[in-house]
Amino acid sequence: MEITGMTKVLGVFGNPIKHTLSPAIHNTLSEKLNIDAKYLPFHVEGDLDYAVRGAYMAGVSGLNITVPFKQEVMKSLVDIDETAKQIGAVNTLVRAEGGFKGYNTDMPGLYRALTKLGVVLQGKKAIMLGAGGAARAVAMMLVKYGAEKVYILNRSIEKAESIAELSNIIQPMTLSEYKNIPKDSYLFFQCTSLGLKEGDGLLIDDSEFYKMAEFGFDLIYNPAVTPFLARLNELGIPNSNGLGMLLYQGIIAYELWNDIQIDDETADYVMNVLCKKLYGDNIVLVGYMGSGKSTVGKELAKLTGAELIDTDTYIEEQEGCSIKEIFARSGEEAFRNIEREAIRKLAASRYNTIIATGGGAVIKSENREMLKSMGKVIYLKTSPEESERRLMGDGSRPLLKAEGSESLLDKIKRMQREREAYYVSASHKIIMTDGKSAGEIAGLCLADSY
Repeated sequence: MEITGMTKVLGVFGNPIKHTLSPAIHNTLSEKLNIDAKYLPFHVEGDLDYAVRGAYMAGVSGLNITVPFKQEVMKSLVDIDETAKQIGAVNTLVRAEGGFKGYNTDMPGLYRALTKLGVVLQGKKAIMLGAGGAARAVAMMLVKYGAEKVYILNRSIEKAESIAELSNIIQPMTLSEYKNIPKDSYLFFQCTSLGLKEGDGLLIDDSEFYKMAEFGFDLIYNPAVTPFLARLNELGIPNSNGLGMLLYQGIIAYELWNDIQIDDETADYVMNVLCKKLYGDNIVLVGYMGSGKSTVGKELAKLTGAELIDTDTYIEEQEGCSIKEIFARSGEEAFRNIEREAIRKLAASRYNTIIATGGGAVIKSENREMLKSMGKVIYLKTSPEESERRLMGDGSRPLLKAEGSESLLDKIKRMQREREAYYVSASHKIIMTDGKSAGEIAGLCLADSY
């Protein structure tokens, strides 16, 4: 999007700020919603008050505030939202008369993330591990939304006691007292930094303790699976990392800056962008029937450890019948509409995945756009003669059904000629597959970036 004199300037103040994901959230929202705004990271050194006042005078529309300024920035604001006052930290600045007003979107962001996951807080009991800065927002959320009892386990009882001042439903405890918590079903919240570094362990290493969890949430989002979440996975307990909280605290800030409400579909789209950025992009294989997409996909899955999804198989599972039956029952156009919806769902939800598409997936222009947004798209190109050899005798493909006097080879030549421009425009890379093994092709897929 071109930057003009009318473009809203948004940004984040922090130190360090190099690895922030906030631009990915807010610039994706602006592009998706066609809002003329640009979000920039600002590395702030020296006088924070001077930087805040300067941003206001320069017409900056809104700011996020991250470490180490969430408390210090409160001295530079003309007004502070009540929730931010109670938490004792501000992470969002909105323009007001004469300066910025401060908000804290962490607590409502966490609540929206949990709601999205179907987690109910009303009447529930919770256990919090850790009593650092983020823990206060978690405790406030639990109190506000009707939790019955909250236990805070922390190395330092003083920090836990400070948070317990929020409500008499909060019980501060030292780590050694964890066995004194009554046996029951609890929501678990991991609020420490344990898991950020390779080799980190658990705050409490006792599986019997974690068996009391009905759901677990780790505020850490990178790595995707922390020791806490790994233990819950071993025990079969539903859980989530903190990426949803990061997403929704950003979305709420964006809503405040633009006086809008972000719908679920847009939120899901941005979440997928974050997942691909953090955890790995998709590799999408396109090409004519018999080009080896499924076979090469299996090799890529072995080499990368990523999951493989074949869109035709995915559609069959969703529809409860074969592709051949869909064609016979409803025709090609109906199948293409089903295929478009399947690609839309995958584009909004998949990351670090190998996706092998059907031969005609590129026909619709909206599919080509969605495929390119999903990750690295590779066109596996096969000569008509090689395609004929691979497809000879295959009765499962409805579009290869003989018509009149046209031979199989002539039909393949015609279809490839009609689709060639679509395959090329949908892809980032082209690989000729004739004479190559699936392993060789997979190696070429991974050989360089696009």
